[in-house]
Amino acid sequence: MNVPENLRYTSDHEWARADSDGVRIGITDYAQDSLGDVVFVQLPSPGTHVSAGESIAEVESTKSVSDIYAPLDGTVTLINSDLADSPERLNEDPYGEGWLCVITPDGEPGIASLLDADGYRSLIEG
Repeated sequence: MNVPENLRYTSDHEWARADSDGVRIGITDYAQDSLGDVVFVQLPSPGTHVSAGESIAEVESTKSVSDIYAPLDGTVTLINSDLADSPERLNEDPYGEGWLCVITPDGEPGIASLLDADGYRSLIEG
């Protein structure tokens, strides 16, 4: 499984990366592989305030429907609207074109408290 070193991870298999426009969120390679072929993605509306651990999106695959959880408190400022027409991007490029949304944190990004790459590898290999 691909686990980039420059990202932070949740135990629910989301990744987070601080960017100039906020914290970009997506699902991990492990998550997309477990889901199977993604056929539909329901994203939050921009302007929605989210709390860490709260369901913010839904991903439907040929195997199941899964909730995606916010890794931090903040406001959704940007969504990847391309996923509406191309949900398969989650499978093809989960760390690139398959990102889900950008959240502007309520305070400091707080992603340092999330798992680093080694911690996430231990979780999925354990």
